[in-house]
Amino acid sequence: MNTVVTLSLNSAKLGVPRFAATHKATTVTLTFVTKLMQCTLTSNNTAFTFTMYTKTNHPTYPKDSHTFQCKANNITITCPSNYPSPPIQTALTKPETCPDYFRWTHEDLSTWKQNGITKQMVDSLTDAAHFRLTVVNGTAYVTRYRKAFQTRDTLTLWGILQLLNLYPGKIPDIDLMFQCADESSVKKADYKGSNLSSAPPQFHYCADESTLDIVFPDWSFWGWPEINIKPWVPLVKDLKEGNAMKNWSSREPFAFWKGNTYTGSRRMLAQCNSIQEWGAQIVEQDWPKEVREGFKTSDLSKQCVHRYKIYMEGNAWSVSEKYILACDAMTLFVNPVYYDFFTRSLIPMKHFWPVNPNNLCDSVKFAVDWGNKNSDKAQEIGREGSEYIFNQLKIEHVYDYMFHVLNEYAKLLKYKPTVPEGAEELCSEKFACSAPGLDTKYRTDTMVTGPSDRDPCVLPEPYDRDTLRTLREQNAKIKQVVEMWEKGSR
Repeated sequence: MNTVVTLSLNSAKLGVPRFAATHKATTVTLTFVTKLMQCTLTSNNTAFTFTMYTKTNHPTYPKDSHTFQCKANNITITCPSNYPSPPIQTALTKPETCPDYFRWTHEDLSTWKQNGITKQMVDSLTDAAHFRLTVVNGTAYVTRYRKAFQTRDTLTLWGILQLLNLYPGKIPDIDLMFQCADESSVKKADYKGSNLSSAPPQFHYCADESTLDIVFPDWSFWGWPEINIKPWVPLVKDLKEGNAMKNWSSREPFAFWKGNTYTGSRRMLAQCNSIQEWGAQIVEQDWPKEVREGFKTSDLSKQCVHRYKIYMEGNAWSVSEKYILACDAMTLFVNPVYYDFFTRSLIPMKHFWPVNPNNLCDSVKFAVDWGNKNSDKAQEIGREGSEYIFNQLKIEHVYDYMFHVLNEYAKLLKYKPTVPEGAEELCSEKFACSAPGLDTKYRTDTMVTGPSDRDPCVLPEPYDRDTLRTLREQNAKIKQVVEMWEKGSR
């Protein structure tokens, strides 16, 4: 029986163009060389070995090699026991200070700052979490409790594996629970008063003011294969190219939203679908049809053709938030309740326009009319929102945020993590050697193939209570001013 194996590699870190090899043969050896890397694929009809040698300034290599042993006739893949020790890395430049939103990591972990986190508190989340992640001596282990929707859990774990590859030896021993559903679930109301510090520490993609979930970058930074959304690095490139195709004056002068109107309060948004009456076009996204037709009308980079884009939550926070903000359009935020790891430093009327959900359609229309009358100011808000995403949310920042929130969390543990009984060891082979498909392609495209040549950015100091109160009051006052403008226009 012939074996067909397809591999692709696209490492932005190493500057290597995509490399693909497909074969139907008994034995094949193929070597591909660039200035920075040599890749060798040796295969027969039962297995293949994929070796990457990273070059250094010295003319000889291998220096930093990583070899995958993939069994084409055996879907049970075990992690190798002979990984080479990571080289000692010396940072070439002094690390920069992290973006301001990193300061919220201190706030997210403040519940446990005084008394710490016990194993019993972590264990108590067994029924709520999708998986338990344990890192011991730089090796990751997972205990799975239930399957998450689509590939949220596997892509989140893949991202954490890449973090371990990026900063080998720098991730402390950790033991945490992760929940992958839409909504945050550790309620403050269940742990009132002195019981607050006993609340279980659960990692999740979002939280709100009524919950204690510890926010963490979502899976889509490593791609969303089910709906054909690329990983963050190539998608950012596409979005920038899409933005450049339409300048402000040539864009459609109304607000645009596309998605699922059957979740949360979005049903109300569907009532605003009238360009003439409300200055808005609301489009229902038919995902089953998109899948059947090859995602012809869902390319995000081709949706940045309007002056105004609407962001509205569904069941909770939405992955679409960063894509909408990146469109170089004035983003209309419909009063978000939930926050993710990077959004709490966004400022109304600087990065977005606040929309009143209690008077939704009128509020959207007012924003559009204001923007078309104040084109320079509206364009500046759109530009500030996009620059925030492109400059403050680079993939390096995503990994550094992961590093710091895990590092600060580890400091709070009152016990030494050990490998749980029955836990599965994680390694890149278990993901990259999967059956060919878009999810496997995204993993190989986002693979970190060697340690970073820089240290993580420097974590800023936490906000003090007065500063936090001032920030919240200032943002609330800005929203009140916009509401007064709206009322005065009626």
